[in-house]
Amino acid sequence: MTDRPLLFLDIDGVLNPVLPAEGFTAYTILDFTVLLSATHADWLRELSERYELVWATTWEHEANRHIAPLLALPPLPVVEFSGYQEQPGDPKLPILELLTGRKWAPILRHAAGRPFAWVDDVMPERLVRRSRWRRDQLLVPVEPGRGLRRHHVDRLLERPPARRRLPLPPRRSASAARTSGSDAPSGLRVEAPGTTVRDAAGAPEPRRPA
Repeated sequence: MTDRPLLFLDIDGVLNPVLPAEGFTAYTILDFTVLLSATHADWLRELSERYELVWATTWEHEANRHIAPLLALPPLPVVEFSGYQEQPGDPKLPILELLTGRKWAPILRHAAGRPFAWVDDVMPERLVRRSRWRRDQLLVPVEPGRGLRRHHVDRLLERPPARRRLPLPPRRSASAARTSGSDAPSGLRVEAPGTTVRDAAGAPEPRRPA
């Protein structure tokens, strides 16, 4: 279903919390200790019914090789951050947000105008605040010590992002309507004395005697 919003998922600090907790299993992956939970796997499958899941992690393609199988996930699309080159039209971030917002431009490029949610433990607070006023974006910051929690999932399910509504065309004022023509219904023509009435093809229509 291409009309589903995208859900950009981080791993470290979201699916792999910093602090060990009950229900998590420790794995050694590429010389790193990674904590993963079967509960998270269930939540992700639940979210996949409403969203198209996308990896937005510095693991990049390694996430599909090592993390996805442990969470019983199929290979997911990947946002590539390494080697990303700034492009015309990318948002300009304040200097203090260059580190926390480094994923923002690649995520926007990948979304390509589609509604999306982003779950991460590192994102600029300014962008989080701004997203609250947008219908097509939902940014969900996560505390890295505990990782993804049920209330984050509930928020994503309760308010999935949707396409922005197109603005309505401006209404014509009564004065504009009076100056643009008569009040006759569409399809009727009002003749002025001395005028020649033409049909749709431009030929003069016969005039009946008054």
